[in-house]
This record gives sequence, structure tokens and C-alpha cells, in this order.
Amino acid sequence: MKIKGQLSNTSALTTLLLVVLCCAFAGADTAAHPELLVSTDWLASRLNDANVVVIQVGDDRSDYDNEHIPGARFLSSDDFTTGHQGLMIELPPVEKLKQALEDVGISDDSKVVIYTTDWYPNAGRAFFTLDYLGHLKTALLDGSLAQWKSEKRALTADVPKIDKGRITPRVNESARALLADAKAATQPGPQVLLVDSRPQRRYTSGHLSGADHIFWEETVANPKRPVLLPPNELRNLFQSRGVVPGRKLITYCEIGLQASHMYFVARYLGYEASMFDGSFYEWNEVEHLPVVKGNSPR
Repeated sequence: MKIKGQLSNTSALTTLLLVVLCCAFAGADTAAHPELLVSTDWLASRLNDANVVVIQVGDDRSDYDNEHIPGARFLSSDDFTTGHQGLMIELPPVEKLKQALEDVGISDDSKVVIYTTDWYPNAGRAFFTLDYLGHLKTALLDGSLAQWKSEKRALTADVPKIDKGRITPRVNESARALLADAKAATQPGPQVLLVDSRPQRRYTSGHLSGADHIFWEETVANPKRPVLLPPNELRNLFQSRGVVPGRKLITYCEIGLQASHMYFVARYLGYEASMFDGSFYEWNEVEHLPVVKGNSPR
């Protein structure tokens, strides 16, 4: 009878372990913040929802004028960055951001969906900007316009009538890392990890001390049709580069575009993240601070 009781206990323990493992694997297949990414199916079923504001971001309006997702509004990169002046692609004053976003119809209760026909990190930069302003109902369109077009979904050249929105900025300064934050993160043993989002050759030619490397293109199936990798694959990618859960991240790149995409991915996975707005340009070209050459973090 004693052996039978032991077998029964062992069976119960095995069952419990299997349940725990199943839950763990199920969690690994889900992002911590799945609401930050929407599918083409999701968007297609909500094109007539007045609360959903679809934004095409880019440098050149001509693509938008030619064709865009029905109901989408165009937001120029110049409207939410400082452009190629000063430190390059910095956050402009809050009031300018507020006006630009209200002009395309964004309000506090809007569900904003962002896509681009340009380089995909432009969409990430727009996401970062809205996150910085505290607009928490913002998502990227998975695969952007390339995925939408590959599925032969509706397009139009019609420009929608836009009612001016109303935004209450709730600035989240922790989303933006400044030079002092990046300097502190280069010191050995901090709780903050640096993530270099540039191509391997740029990382090798010189990076911030201690920075781990994840090129932004590694997070998507194809940079020309940028469908994000499944959450479990993204987690494995991060951890394989030393970017472990439970540590705050500061992402950087050349001027804050690739790093904005990596900021988005980190937020999607549940990391506490910020983006070094001045990035390598400020560190190297403006401040002339030391860099590490080669493929090792230090």
C-alpha cells in the first residue's frame, strides 16, 4: 500500500509538472503586450471603426498619394522628428508633436495603427514618439503595407476627411535615454543593458562599451515584408545575445531609427526599455567618446 501511495504521489507530481510546462510554453508563444501589434485581418475588419486611426508615415508623400490603405492619413517624418539637423532625428518639442498628431485626427481615445512604405524603422520611430507622449493605444501593422498588398487587400488614392483630434500629452521621459544614461550603462555591472541595433559591420567597426548586438532585421521574417518573428523566436534571439529578461534595456543605432524598432520589439516582449535618441551619432560624431572595436561587447 505504501508503494501504491508513492506511485500515486509521483503521478500527481508528474501531472503538475506537465501542466506547468504546458503553461510555460503557451506563455512563450504570446507576447507580453500583444496589443502593440495588429494583423492585416484585424485592421481589415475595423476600417470603418471611427475610433481606429490608421497612419502612414514616411519621408515622401508621393507613395501615399498614389495608393494607401482606405481611411489612412499621412504623417511626414518631419512632423514628429527634428529631421537631419542638430543631433539628427531627435524628438521635437511636445507642443509640435501634439499639433502634428491632432492634425491627423488622433485623440486620447484613438486606437492608432501605424504602417509605412518607407524603411520599416520609420514606423517604429512613430510608435516610439506616441509611446513617449503617453498614448498607450498605439500599434504597428504587422508586415506593414507590403503584407497588406501581398494579400491583395483594398487600396485607394482617396484622401479621407479628417476631424482634428485632441491629445493630452502624458510625457513618459523614461522612454527616452539621454547621453548621461548611455554613459552610465557602459560601466561594468549596471542593471541596464545596451542593445546595438545596427548591422554587424557597423557594430564591429565601433560600438558602445558593453553593448550587445541585435540587428533590427533579425527580428522580422523579411525586411521587405516585415512580419515580426513569433514571440518565442524573438525571446530566444534576445537571450542568445545576452539580453535576458528582468534587465532594463537602452537601444541605440546611428540616429534613432533602427533603435526605435528595437525599442518597439523590447516593449512588445515585456522588457522595460528606453531609446538613446542621440544614438551613435551623438556618442561618436558629436561627443567623440570612446568606442569598442570588434565583436565582443567590451
